Amino acid sequence: MTGWREEFAGLMERAGLEIVGDWPRDEDVLAPRAAWRPVAAMGTEPAATVRCDRPDLVAAVNAQWHRLAVEYGVIGADGVFLVDVADSRSGRRCWVRVRLGATWDLAGVLGERPGRPEFVTAAVDGESLLGVTCEEYEVRLVAVERVRERQEEAARNEARETPEEREAAWTSLFEGPIRPTEKLRAGWREWLGFNRAVPEDVLVRLLDSAADLLWRKDLPPGVVDAAVGHPDPTVRAQLAEVRHPLTAGQWTRLVLGEPGAARRALLAEDAVRTGAELTAEGYERLAGDASALVRAEAARFPALPGALRAALAADPDARVRAAACTGWEDLAPPAREALLDDADSGVRVAALLRHHATHPLPRSVFEEQGFDDEAVETCRLERGFAEYLCRHEDAARRRSVARNPHLDPDLVAVLAEDDDNVRFLVSVRPELTEEQRAAVRAEVDPDGVRHTLPWVHALHDDPEAMRRCAASSHLLLRSSAARAKRLPPDVVERLARDEDRVVRLFLAESCDDAPASMLLEVWLWWNGSLSFPGRPRTHPNFPRRDLLRYADDPHHRLRQLALDDPDSTRELVERFSRDPHWEVRRRAAEDPRLSAASAVRLLDDPRDGVRLASIRHARLPARTLVRLLRDLKTFRDALVNPTLPVAVMRRMAEPGL
Repeated sequence: MTGWREEFAGLMERAGLEIVGDWPRDEDVLAPRAAWRPVAAMGTEPAATVRCDRPDLVAAVNAQWHRLAVEYGVIGADGVFLVDVADSRSGRRCWVRVRLGATWDLAGVLGERPGRPEFVTAAVDGESLLGVTCEEYEVRLVAVERVRERQEEAARNEARETPEEREAAWTSLFEGPIRPTEKLRAGWREWLGFNRAVPEDVLVRLLDSAADLLWRKDLPPGVVDAAVGHPDPTVRAQLAEVRHPLTAGQWTRLVLGEPGAARRALLAEDAVRTGAELTAEGYERLAGDASALVRAEAARFPALPGALRAALAADPDARVRAAACTGWEDLAPPAREALLDDADSGVRVAALLRHHATHPLPRSVFEEQGFDDEAVETCRLERGFAEYLCRHEDAARRRSVARNPHLDPDLVAVLAEDDDNVRFLVSVRPELTEEQRAAVRAEVDPDGVRHTLPWVHALHDDPEAMRRCAASSHLLLRSSAARAKRLPPDVVERLARDEDRVVRLFLAESCDDAPASMLLEVWLWWNGSLSFPGRPRTHPNFPRRDLLRYADDPHHRLRQLALDDPDSTRELVERFSRDPHWEVRRRAAEDPRLSAASAVRLLDDPRDGVRLASIRHARLPARTLVRLLRDLKTFRDALVNPTLPVAVMRRMAEPGL
C-alpha cells in the first residue's frame, strides 16, 4: 500500500518540484490553515486572474504564478519556497520546502484536474504568500505581503470588543442564519465537562452524554456520587474502570446496585483489583449472593470478615471454594485441610499453591497437579526440585525460578552464571549484598523502560536501605530509590549527582527533596510526562527567583523561565509571544498577562502547542471563542476556555437547543 509520503513525492515529481531537505518538518512561519484564509476569503482582490475558457489556461496560470512569485518575493534568492501539503490520512497540513525543476507545471498538477489549480505557496520567512483558487469562470491568484504586519493589525481589530458586542457574540453561538449542527451540539455535550468552571449540577447532567467525563480525576464528590447511582450501567461500569477513589459505602452501592449477577461480579472484581473495601453489609450480601460468580469475587476481598470467609471455603460451588483460598492465612487449620482434600481438582490446586507458600513443594506434586510458572515463582520448593529447575533446559523455566524468593544462596549463584535474562533477574534479588550484586554480569539498557522494583518501593521509608540502594552499582536499584517521596539529604545529594540522567529524572519527578540545581538541569531536556505532568518545573524546589537573567539566554528552555520570575512584566510576555522558538511562544500563550490581541494572533501560530494554549486563553474575545466553538476542528479546546459564561455552558449541556 502506498503511503502518504510516497504519494506526495510522486505528486511533486509530476509537478516538476524538487523537495529541499528533510520533510515534513515544522516551519515557524504562518500556519497553512491561516494562509488559506486570505486566499479564499470573500471580497479579496486578486493580483491576477486567468479566464477558464482560454485554450492555453495551464500555461497562462503557470506564467502568472511565476511572475507574481518573483514580484512578491515568494521565490527566494536560492529558488526555494514553501508549498502547502495536506496529509490525506490525517488531514494535517504542513509546509514543504521545494525548488522549481528544469520543467515544472503547478497549474496542471496541483488541483482536481489540469487547469483547475488549488494551492498556496509562501516565502521561506513567511512574509509573503501566493495562493491560487478557482471560481466558476476564472482562476484567481491572490498575493499577500507583509504577512506578520497584517496579522498584527487583524488581531488588534478582532480583540476590540464592547460589552454589547460580547453579549451579541454569545447569543450568535446558538442563533443566527446558520444554527449549530446536531453533530456539533453532541460534541459540546461530550467535551464540555472538561472545563473546570462547569457547575456541579451541569456535570451531573452531562453524565448522560459525556462518555469520557469520568476520566476527569478532579470531579466534585457530588458528581462521583451521582455516577455511582446512575441509571445507565455503562456509566457505572466506567466509574469502576477509571478507578476513582470511592468510599466503602459508594463501592457497596455500586456493586450491589447491579441487577445482573455477571455485572455484579465484574464490579466486585474491579473493587478487589483496586484494593477497595466494602461496608459490613456489603460483604455479607455479596457472600450470600445467589450467584456463585459473585460469591467467588466476594471471597477475594482481603478484608472479608473471617466468618464469611470460612463459610465461603465450604461453599457448595467449587469456584467459590477455590477463590476462598486467596485468604489462606485467615482460614483455620480444619478449613485448610478440607480444601487440600477437596473433591474438585481446581480447589485442590488453589489450596496447594497456598499451602506450598510455606511447605516445600515436591517435583512429584508439581507434575501431578500440572502447576505452571506461578508455582515455580512463588512456592517454597524442595531442594532437589529447586536444583532441577535451576538447570532446566527451558530458559523460561529458569527465568521463573530466578524470581522465586525462597532459593538457597548456592542456587542463586548457579543462576547468576546463566544467560543474560536470567542473570538480570538474579541481579535485582533483594537478599544480595552489594558485592554479590556487582559480581553478576547483568546489563541494563539505559534507554529502556524502567519500573520501580517492588521490594525497593517497600523500603522507601527506610533511610539505611535507601543509602544502600542509592550507592548500588545497579541502575534499577538507584532509579527505584529515586522514586521515594522523601529521602535523607545525603541520599538526595548522591542521586542528584548520578551519572544516569533517568535516575536524576526520577528524583525530579518523585522526590520532594530534589535540589534546585538538579531540577534546573533536568528542565533543560525534559518537558514532563503524563504520570508527572509539569515536573520538574512545578516541583516545590524549582527556582522561582532571579530568573529574569535568563530572558536573553540563547537556550530556549532557560529563556522562557524568565516569565516565572515575580518581577517579570507584561512587556516581556508580549516579547516572548513573538519569540523565534515555539516553546517560548507557547509559554507566553499560557501567561494570563498576554494581551487579547496577541492571544488572537497566536491562534494562527504554525505550531499546534502554541495554538492550543492560545485557544484556552482567558483574554480571547467572545466573537473569537464563538468562531472556535463552531469549528469541528477547534471546539474541544475552546470548550475548556475559562471565560465561557455559566449561562452558555448550561445551554450547551441541554440535549436540544
